[in-house]
Amino acid sequence: MQDSPILFANSFPKSGTHLLTQVLQGFPAVGPAVDSGLPAVVTYEGDTGRQRDQAEILADLGRLFPGDIAYGHVHALPEVVEFACRDSFCPYFILRDPRDVAVSHVHYVTEMEPNHAHHRHYAEELHSFDERLRTSILGRPEVDIEFPDISARFEPYMGWLDHPEVLTLHFEEFLEDRATALGRVFDHAVRGGFPAMVERELAVQILGEHIDPERSPTFRSGKAGVWKDQFSEENKRLFKGVAGELLVRLGYEQDLDW
Repeated sequence: MQDSPILFANSFPKSGTHLLTQVLQGFPAVGPAVDSGLPAVVTYEGDTGRQRDQAEILADLGRLFPGDIAYGHVHALPEVVEFACRDSFCPYFILRDPRDVAVSHVHYVTEMEPNHAHHRHYAEELHSFDERLRTSILGRPEVDIEFPDISARFEPYMGWLDHPEVLTLHFEEFLEDRATALGRVFDHAVRGGFPAMVERELAVQILGEHIDPERSPTFRSGKAGVWKDQFSEENKRLFKGVAGELLVRLGYEQDLDW
């Protein structure tokens, strides 16, 4: 597999990481690739909230071999971007409507990850979904663990959008037109040097067959726009205040009138 690039799925947390990783895990049936089996490459440790430095992240990425499939939540740090945009890498970045991310974050931290650094606060100190959603939007600036508002949490990832070597995908694409989204994933790998051994149409079919929500430990609804049923008018006001412009930058809204 020396001629195959490393297929790396990067994302802002709760934005479709497992969906994209499952798609990439279909590549061994398409050509020379293998699931690395390594844990996610992350910027923050989940159980402590500690921010890992650039050298630690580069060391994780450096463990990957040609043809490996891996995933993570990695900020667009200068040396990390340079490393991941080399010819030996084929990087992807998936994002999702940040309002849906906030809703998903509440369920994940409260119900699904007891070892998360903020689980106890969400599960024991906050007593309603509305309180938890407010926290996921505004962050926790009062604590030592770094957890700013959702726009500030997303900002360190924005640099990935500026590099043509990285294919940016939206979670919603896979819901609205899965075949087209899968075709983009496959085409990006081929452009990155992946030596496909089957025709494009069959490859897209194979990649799609690897999407299985039941295999995702964090998959919940798999829908777009769930925030509309969860956001109160106050939630909307708070979100517009800290991340309204982010929605415009990412193409989810044209202005703040929503």
